[in-house]
Amino acid sequence: MDDQLEISETNKEKNQIIVNKKYKFNLCYITNSTKVFKCTEYKTVKKCKSYIILNDNNKVIKYENKHTHPGKEYDASVSIIYKKQLPPDISKFNEIPDESEYYINERDENFMIFKNSNIIIFQSPFQTELFIKYNENMFADGTFYIAPIFGYQVFITRIYAPEIKSFYTTLLSVLNNKEQATYELLFEELKKNASKYNNNIIVTPKILHCDFEKGISNAAIKIFPNITIKYCVWHYKRSLEVQKKNNYVIMKLKSIDMK
Repeated sequence: MDDQLEISETNKEKNQIIVNKKYKFNLCYITNSTKVFKCTEYKTVKKCKSYIILNDNNKVIKYENKHTHPGKEYDASVSIIYKKQLPPDISKFNEIPDESEYYINERDENFMIFKNSNIIIFQSPFQTELFIKYNENMFADGTFYIAPIFGYQVFITRIYAPEIKSFYTTLLSVLNNKEQATYELLFEELKKNASKYNNNIIVTPKILHCDFEKGISNAAIKIFPNITIKYCVWHYKRSLEVQKKNNYVIMKLKSIDMK
């Protein structure tokens, strides 16, 4: 094979191949005597069908070059460095570092905008610009299912971009609680960061779409006094279903007591 080939490691401890410093392949499966690598774009919308087969000695048996996408600039040494420099597991909020290379995106921008003992907020300049441009409707929700072990919940804000007919995340944060004061701080930092990128002009969303947690809506009204709150129908329906089940259980218990 004439192309330059480098074999590196990933932070998942799997072999990885980089061709021409442009195309990245991850190990897909292993047979008795071969390893098959597929282009990392094969699961994306590009559905790249390129693959490489190596023997036990890491010699190329076949390289199917069918890339349907432009190459990127990769360095095999980067993958090895990432593996060796992964931070230790964080179990407490106060263990989160104030500065980290992981807060820097590929544009060399720091996207960690605020951190204290109860909250850490991430927002890139691009996300801030989207929030400034499409702030009429802001959607906010928290989830416990993807929260890290050191946090109580992950809280996200989104906007709707009509040009691409899609929602886009404009802020991601990890919260240590669900107190109104924490939500107030989050919205205050959101407003402050947007103002910094908007010639110090305050950005105020017109409508907040959220669930029925009063701490969220009360905090939004305090930071954005003229905002209108629209509660999510899905959350309303779910709360009614929960209430219905609770009432059913209470009625069953009462009927048992009467017997």
